[in-house]
Amino acid sequence: MTGSPKVPPAADGDLVAADDMKAALTAGTLVFEDGSTQTFSTDGRTTYIENDRPTEGEWSVVENGKFSSFWPPSYRATYSLRWIIEGDNPVGLRFTDDAQGRRFDGRYR
Repeated sequence: MTGSPKVPPAADGDLVAADDMKAALTAGTLVFEDGSTQTFSTDGRTTYIENDRPTEGEWSVVENGKFSSFWPPSYRATYSLRWIIEGDNPVGLRFTDDAQGRRFDGRYR
């Protein structure tokens, strides 16, 4: 993991507060169960890499526990974002697509 966000007292599965979302998303590269990776930058850009093929998008905070992403030319999605905490340490983030209910767990590298 390249970094670990400063997390106020939180339990596994707690929603990420809007004020903590930037730190949580940009703390390091997230690795998903299928081996794909995603990085978020502080300027609102994101890169998702699947099968060595990068896709560039944008992200923004919506409210507590929610952020939106835009993948050109027209894909938009809103995700609920929850902490993955082991012991007292944040080890990743759980993304749930608000429209389709699909869940993706990303662990900090």
